[in-house]
Amino acid sequence: MTTTTSATDATQAALMAGPALRVVVVNGSPNRPSKTMGLVDVVLETLAEMLPVETSRIDVYELGPAFTGAVERDDVTPDVEAALRLAESADLLIAAVPVYRGSYPGMFKHFFDLIEQYALANKLVMLVATGGGEHHALVLEHALRPLFGFFQALTVPVAIFASAGDFDGTTLLNPRIHGRIQMALTDVLDLLRARATGAP
Repeated sequence: MTTTTSATDATQAALMAGPALRVVVVNGSPNRPSKTMGLVDVVLETLAEMLPVETSRIDVYELGPAFTGAVERDDVTPDVEAALRLAESADLLIAAVPVYRGSYPGMFKHFFDLIEQYALANKLVMLVATGGGEHHALVLEHALRPLFGFFQALTVPVAIFASAGDFDGTTLLNPRIHGRIQMALTDVLDLLRARATGAP
């Protein structure tokens, strides 16, 4: 069987060449599976169609007592230290949370309480959240963006939110949100490509 490569395929291959974008997801959901990660999966799939990616995930609710009992960075175990360093070294950090009572989970905040103050300066951060209704989308601008503003991070201008009605189980169905994800990533694609540091 013979295969042929079209000009379009060749262009796509050229665009996909180069170092991989090291993406780290900090997952603030206590549930597995979860709508939050269902939404993140769509973000990652869309991103992987645009450029090479190397993805890691930190589930803050699975970091254990060595994490929850730590008051300062010096208190953490090597495993928790490795998770913190992984987040600090990302080319793109995806901060993903379920919204409860108007804010992000305390465990998610605790993770960032242990991050070095300037480790995220000028780092690209994409904000992703899920909630029971559209009013929960306010958390993106009134809680998450100010958090990363403190760290002097470079948050992606278009944040992503989906409510419970946008899903079938944990599968995102709403085409409007699929389109918003595409727009959010396309807006910063050149910057993402320039930040890619991983191996091809």
